[in-house]
Amino acid sequence: MFITCLDLEGVLIPEIWIAIAKYTKIPQLEITTREEPDYDKLMKKRIEILNVNNITLNEIQNIIKKMKPIQGAKKFLEWLHELSEIFILTDSYLEFAKPMVKALGNYGLFCHNLEINEKGKIIDYTLRLQNMKKLTVQKLHELNYVIIAVGDSYNDIAMLKEADFGLLFNPPENVRAEFSQFPSFFEYTELKKKIQEILKS
Repeated sequence: MFITCLDLEGVLIPEIWIAIAKYTKIPQLEITTREEPDYDKLMKKRIEILNVNNITLNEIQNIIKKMKPIQGAKKFLEWLHELSEIFILTDSYLEFAKPMVKALGNYGLFCHNLEINEKGKIIDYTLRLQNMKKLTVQKLHELNYVIIAVGDSYNDIAMLKEADFGLLFNPPENVRAEFSQFPSFFEYTELKKKIQEILKS
């Protein structure tokens, strides 16, 4: 039996931090895991920038409420769910991701959490597990599932390597070049065709 594990940002929804950067006009927040492989370094810098600029969680959530899934993402998931169970594995946070996953159809969500102070500011983050994406695939393998994994960034590579079939969707050129062992796709129609081939193999 197949399970498909998909990253959220960049695969199903636009990058949340890029939306925050555009709304707040703080270009430093545009850096994502597509450019920075050190997740802890990236998040600490983000939190520092938010607090220097007095940006609260509530303000960020209001930005996220205005976002929409990538065009075609919801229909792609509806198609996929007829053929495979779906888990969304993201290094985003429940406080960010929940409304977007609801808009996509409320599939299983594995993510992390933010620590918020009494003023509503983000002061830290709590990982569910280190290497959560990779470890989730490992545990699903122990249950005898065949895993298709779809991601776009450095923080997805361990998951793709652990899966039976690792696929890149809309990766930046640096990730695509560095991890050319994974086929890359840029449209949901292309991705559907590849998944159909896998399911028939």
